[in-house]
Amino acid sequence: MTVTITQDDLQRLAPSARSSYREAFANGQDILDRYGISASNLRVAHFMAQVLHECGGLTIQFENLNYSAKRLPQVWPSRFKPKGPLNPADYANNPQKLANEVYGGRMGNTGPNDGFTYRGRGLLQLTGKFSYEQTTQTLRQDDPTAPDFVAAPDEVISAQWCLAVAASLWAAKGCNPLADADSITRVTRAINGGQIGIGDRTDWLRKTKAIWR
Repeated sequence: MTVTITQDDLQRLAPSARSSYREAFANGQDILDRYGISASNLRVAHFMAQVLHECGGLTIQFENLNYSAKRLPQVWPSRFKPKGPLNPADYANNPQKLANEVYGGRMGNTGPNDGFTYRGRGLLQLTGKFSYEQTTQTLRQDDPTAPDFVAAPDEVISAQWCLAVAASLWAAKGCNPLADADSITRVTRAINGGQIGIGDRTDWLRKTKAIWR
């Protein structure tokens, strides 16, 4: 059985979806097939639940790093006062400075602006230069025309490549067998590295399972 994601499905789940994301799914069945996501309703339900959480119901392209001074210590308590060394007022409402501080020097980011350049993008919020490099290599194994996402990071959110990026990331993190086991916590850990947003992800899974069951 090959499961499909129709435009009617997207309308039910994400009525405010960006046109580029709609276009990607309209032309993306071969991608879902290639990475084994369309092999079962359960896989599609889990994949879409994670996607819908990560990109705010198909409305978000870039990670929102425009935090207030009050919010910063809640998101990064070890970095910002009172527990961390940094003054949140110095980074509030400055996404570029914040990204370079919290993402710089890790995840393959080495240049002074890499944290911001390779901030979260797309359906599963691809983050970090290393992930952009890996995704380039993975996709070029199947399609030599895939762009160099390090050189052209905004291709991650394009209608042509956003679904392929998300599907390859999903497969690379071993999410299909975790979805087969119907484990929202294990899928979330694979995608997120922890359990951030688990409540919202679980709510989305309930909605996606109502469509793909």
